[in-house]
Amino acid sequence: MRLLAPGMVVLGVAACATVAAPPARAPNEGSASYRMLDDGYVAHYQLAMGDTATGATPFRRVTPVYPPEQLAACPPVQEVRVQVIVDEEGKVSDVRDLSTDEVSAASRSPSFYAAVRAAVLQWEFNPLRINHWAADADGNTHAVDSKTKPFSLSYAFRFECHAGKATVMSVPAQG
Repeated sequence: MRLLAPGMVVLGVAACATVAAPPARAPNEGSASYRMLDDGYVAHYQLAMGDTATGATPFRRVTPVYPPEQLAACPPVQEVRVQVIVDEEGKVSDVRDLSTDEVSAASRSPSFYAAVRAAVLQWEFNPLRINHWAADADGNTHAVDSKTKPFSLSYAFRFECHAGKATVMSVPAQG
């Protein structure tokens, strides 16, 4: 009997060790994407004859991170529209919420706008340069002066929660 008792204890412990815990539920995940808007919020510079504009193109973009505190609730698609204000050096100086519909702005968690703002403040643009050209008596053109100007662009950011799975993606800006 004495020999059986330790063997039974070993079998009992072994049986307990083989019982697997139920798999943990994967956390919800979300994705964020953006597109450029031309929705009337952008003022355009009027160029004089002989003026050309170059630049105002992004060379560094950071995609917003889906707010982690929103993943458990997995809310419906959220859209954040912003105006990106860029200074003469091509640095983002401000990000303004363009929510005009008070109902949609009130139903959206502030964390989505905060995620957009945090990401877009890291963006960098080639400065908007306006060059003034003139022709001499022989018809040859040359630059008379050049200056950089501030500018703004509008973007829409879309946040989606994917039933337990997500990726963070960005979509190239389309006009």
